[in-house]
Amino acid sequence: MSDGTRSERTHDDLPSGRTAVVIGGGLAGITAALALADAGVHVTLLEGRPRLGGLAFSFQRGDLTVDNGQHVYLRCCTAYRWFLDRIEGAALAPLQDRLDVPVLDLAKPEGRRLGRLRRDPLPVPLHLGRSLAAYPHLSLAERVRVGRAALALKGLDLADPSLDTQDFGSWLAAHGQSARAVEALWDLVGVATLNAVAGDASLGLAAMVFKTGLLSGPGAADIGWAHVPLGELHDRLARKALDSAGVRTEVRTRVTSVSTNKNGTWGVQVPGETLTADAVVLAVAQREAYDLLPAGALDAPQNLLEIGTAPILNVHVVYDRTVLTKPFFAALGSPVQWVFDRTQASGLRSGQYLALSQSAAQDEIDTPVADLRERYLPELERLLPGARGAGVRDFFVTRERTATFAPTPGVGRLRPGARTKASGLYLAGAWTATGWPATMESAVRSGVSAADAALCTLGRPRPRHLFEFEEAA
Repeated sequence: MSDGTRSERTHDDLPSGRTAVVIGGGLAGITAALALADAGVHVTLLEGRPRLGGLAFSFQRGDLTVDNGQHVYLRCCTAYRWFLDRIEGAALAPLQDRLDVPVLDLAKPEGRRLGRLRRDPLPVPLHLGRSLAAYPHLSLAERVRVGRAALALKGLDLADPSLDTQDFGSWLAAHGQSARAVEALWDLVGVATLNAVAGDASLGLAAMVFKTGLLSGPGAADIGWAHVPLGELHDRLARKALDSAGVRTEVRTRVTSVSTNKNGTWGVQVPGETLTADAVVLAVAQREAYDLLPAGALDAPQNLLEIGTAPILNVHVVYDRTVLTKPFFAALGSPVQWVFDRTQASGLRSGQYLALSQSAAQDEIDTPVADLRERYLPELERLLPGARGAGVRDFFVTRERTATFAPTPGVGRLRPGARTKASGLYLAGAWTATGWPATMESAVRSGVSAADAALCTLGRPRPRHLFEFEEAA
């Protein structure tokens, strides 16, 4: 159902066949539900919020349609690209033809300076060679050392568990990276993808990001983002795809318990109803999964509580005129990290709407709006001459205090796989053991893994199209 009303239909009313309940309507849950339904399983998707999309959603603020935060993906994110195709939304979130990131630096004595990170149509690692050689935010010696570190990073074995015990910052220092190089390159990319500075990030996850995103193929790091509100993709189009697949979708429906029945099936309790299913996928945050897991489902369920979280702060500014002529840029020498033009996507008819994405925002996540306004508006004027003298029509913030799991050293041993020790019960979520940091890609991959495990147990064939992204990787 797509209108949020309760249905009296239960699995008992469906034709005979295997049944599953997916708990959680974020990207992981939507993916798992679609995959199971495509294999002929009768699926009910339950979501406590009034919408789908999890932590990648939109809301209304007056005439604006606002994303809670700026979400991007890369060409190497083959699972999320499959997801976009599956919901018929790929054209609404296109990729760059070629990686091109403007980087504004305010730290130099000579003032504001523009550099670019972009690729050439050459094989790895030559595809970034010219860009790195001309990158003005590092000295020649720093650029040479960056190249050497990149080659060393490329040689790391991602399957080596010892990488997870080390922090990325120490590894960079040991490989000759200056504080400036970390700020102007490694953290420029790493903070946005890992939601942590290098010193707080697992070497294993950081190596995965840089090896996959920058060193796996010439176009791997090309950036894509939604040119429409996220709700158009992750709610409206996702619901349409779920409806077409025959999934029963219930929003505003909070699951209170999950338990086994004597006949080997599962009971999922919601207010006023108990659903019976052959398989259950828990596609919720790690704390909620811990609360719902039956005894014995995991060897060390307390590990879920040890997976930390990291916040993201988003600052939203609406100007009375255009102040930025590029779709986005990154900043150095400023508290500003990444700035995106969201004017067209939001439905704004005049002026310009900019969204500032501030990752690893532990120091600012609870800062009052007035203080953030005093901090960021002058910074935008320093970065964007067009903002000087422009009228500010609106200034507001969105805060995701638990936006991602914290990618700290040692987190890898805490992340569980899709299977539990309880037959028929599976886990999904960006925080599970996907090998990726907490991204939309990780969420979709987790949904695929959970569905694959469930289908194996249910004796259902894997839908071939579901695994096409693995072939494209």
